Amino acid sequence: MPLPDYEGWACFVAVAESGSFTAAAASLGLSKASVSKAVSRLEAALGLTLLHRSSRTISVSTVGEGLLDEARAMVAAATAVTEAARGDRVDLAGPIRLAAPMSFGIRILGEPIAQFLVDHPAVEIELMLSDARHDLIADGIDLAIRIAPLEDSRLLARIIAPVPTALVASPGYIEQYGMPRHPLDLARHRLIGYGHRERARPLHFRRADEEATVIPTGPLFANNGDIMVPLLVAGGGIAALPNFITDTARASGALMTVLNDWTLPPNALHLLAPPSRLRPARVRALSDHLMSSLKLSCEAVG
Repeated sequence: MPLPDYEGWACFVAVAESGSFTAAAASLGLSKASVSKAVSRLEAALGLTLLHRSSRTISVSTVGEGLLDEARAMVAAATAVTEAARGDRVDLAGPIRLAAPMSFGIRILGEPIAQFLVDHPAVEIELMLSDARHDLIADGIDLAIRIAPLEDSRLLARIIAPVPTALVASPGYIEQYGMPRHPLDLARHRLIGYGHRERARPLHFRRADEEATVIPTGPLFANNGDIMVPLLVAGGGIAALPNFITDTARASGALMTVLNDWTLPPNALHLLAPPSRLRPARVRALSDHLMSSLKLSCEAVG
């Protein structure tokens, strides 16, 4: 069986991601003719059309789309092997794509990233702050920080630290609507929803052997906790939020915790990576740095 055409696959991925042979050639350090020839050679060997070409546009074919994720993984693995082989002999250098939640990134991630870049000035970090769920493999992300139950078993996951969560409201809201004594009392309250998917994401409470589940019904549902804090402070409702989002408002007395004798399911801060265990030295170094520095940051705000 002939060896895979690694150059052809790398050129195909570069063209698919950049949308042009010219841009792909620039990113690979090759001539446009070399990239075009490599893709054509790959297509001929496979008997497939991976790219549709016209005088103005380049688009990935349906077959090409179906193969693109695996091609990315192949190229990433080959790149990781090469960089791992020489990683201990050169200074850390090159790009890293890091994804993180918006609120957590703004509040906590800045200092650890700054320190890492000061220590390793040849590294370039592309930081993507978003509360959307990224597909690490399809989006070419090296590391991701996530505060949520993990669903993708393909990913390599490391637990950094627990993320305490509490039910909070303003003193003014409690004065107007009364203090809930049981989670089921929340059915008559303005319970604000926080999550990343469906609107009616339930809240599960536990106290000793007793359990209760409540579904938020409004007046707001958001996938970002910071946007909810002004409404809570203004007396607009009750919400379950991570402590690092509400710590300032709680410290000032603008928000207070409720149902303190009940607990919500434990949550944790995770560091995720694509499934290949071969990673460039710079990615391994950032991973270890984030594990240690973010653990201390979480303990400070917990």
